[in-house]
Amino acid sequence: VWIFGYGSLVWRPGFEFTSRKVGFIRGYSRRFWQGDTFHRGSEKMPGRVVTLMEDCGACTWGVAYEVRGEQVAASLQYLNVREAVLGGYDTKFVEFYPQEKDAGEPILALVYIATPQNPSYLGPASEEDIAAQIIVSSGCAGHNIEYLLRLADFMRYFCPQAEDKHLFSIEEALTSILPCLYYTEESLEET
Repeated sequence: VWIFGYGSLVWRPGFEFTSRKVGFIRGYSRRFWQGDTFHRGSEKMPGRVVTLMEDCGACTWGVAYEVRGEQVAASLQYLNVREAVLGGYDTKFVEFYPQEKDAGEPILALVYIATPQNPSYLGPASEEDIAAQIIVSSGCAGHNIEYLLRLADFMRYFCPQAEDKHLFSIEEALTSILPCLYYTEESLEET
């Protein structure tokens, strides 16, 4: 079985796997429209994590993990808790296209997608509003800022040819807000 990750799974799968490949799926855009009240946020301050939205002309880059034998049941059980129970994601099979030039046919991969019917679904907002929410959110897996920056770093270093305007616009909005926060904290300490 192949499992496609496009969010935190690209750097922290959390399960045993046999091999991994960087590549993309077609027909979806990655969006910070899913709320998170456990991993990267709380009930009072939900974080924002990514989900996929159907978008015929788009492609989303990530990592596909191959799991075999005993790894299959263990990884699916782990992901069912991490993504489906705690995250509110549904599962679907998609065609994954490895980055390698001689990859051949696409690989059928399992992917977790949060839908608008999900109770934690937050939906669209401006990049500035999403960045502002990310700045104040933290959960048991760490700060929401780390999630955003690690995802942006993954795209920059492993998929430099790919565009993800949504992701990088939020990163840019975040970096434009952060100096103001540091200045405000320093000003408060001086007074």
